[in-house]
Amino acid sequence: MFNLVRNWYREKFSDPQAVTLAVILLVGFAVIYFYGSLIMPLLVAVVFAYMLESPVGWMTRQGIPRTLSASLVLVLFAGLMLVATFGLLPALWRQGVALATELPSMVSQWQNLIMTLPEQYPTLIDEHQLASLMANFNNSLLSTGQNLVSQSLSSLVDLVALMVYAILVPLLMFFFLKDKDELMSSFGRFIPDNRDLAKQVWGEMNVQIGNYIRGKVIEILIIGTASYLTFFFMDLRYAALLGALVGLSVLIPYIGATVVTVPVALVGFFQWGISPEFGYLMLAYGIIQAIDGNVLVPLLFSEAVNLHPVAIIVAVLIFGGLWGFWGVFFAIPLATLVKAVVNAWPSHQPVADTE
Repeated sequence: MFNLVRNWYREKFSDPQAVTLAVILLVGFAVIYFYGSLIMPLLVAVVFAYMLESPVGWMTRQGIPRTLSASLVLVLFAGLMLVATFGLLPALWRQGVALATELPSMVSQWQNLIMTLPEQYPTLIDEHQLASLMANFNNSLLSTGQNLVSQSLSSLVDLVALMVYAILVPLLMFFFLKDKDELMSSFGRFIPDNRDLAKQVWGEMNVQIGNYIRGKVIEILIIGTASYLTFFFMDLRYAALLGALVGLSVLIPYIGATVVTVPVALVGFFQWGISPEFGYLMLAYGIIQAIDGNVLVPLLFSEAVNLHPVAIIVAVLIFGGLWGFWGVFFAIPLATLVKAVVNAWPSHQPVADTE
């Protein structure tokens, strides 16, 4: 067994380039895992800087100084965020409160419909077992509601942190965009000299992560807007809230689309019942999901999503469990990073044991 492990180590880590890459990956993982909450403003600023690097780079190539380009792009981005915050969020909040108020009556109506099943199928469904199931469901729903209320109250403490984010993140974004080359050069001094393999992997991932962030934002906007317009013209209640949920659902591949189908179907069912309107709603929603999966995703991400669906779902579960929202957001780039490292890792024939 010892010889087997030693030969495996010689095969995988005999190249100094591989050792350097492994050290960089381990240090980066450890820093984010143990100190992620402390450096979260830095990570958020890096994400937004990646997203805005494309227009800044384009303006720089047109002859505009990089400082001015970064300032103009950042001001435009801040304006769009203010419009979204004060124009969109209040409408979503009102619809969310209205939906939460009406949810108990929706659940009651749904349970009354379910309780009629034993009369229709007495040989298949037992009334007492179904009543027990409904009681357990009500208890679980009540417990979930209490947890949400307690979390909402505790989140009020995070208002101070949010104010800190509102100041630090834009400042960090500006300096990341303005001094990108200087910062990258300074960071490179801390990396060992044997870093050609690390630079190869980083070069590939730098392009893919930037394209992924920009593509994901574009996908959210397109799918969210298309869903809202569809729901609005079909006169579906809570159209803005449901459209926003559908747009945000693309953050979690496969799983998000499945989960968000439930509120869309529930609202449509309680508004129209089993009717042609409900069928048209689900057909339109299915078309939106089909366009997203078969047109938008290949068009926006191309090689970035050249992963098996099982690998994507496993990446979402693992990285989402480690880092929450940002782990889910970067599940595909992180899975692509793992794939790039595996493909680029030097492989040598095991050294023969002469002893």
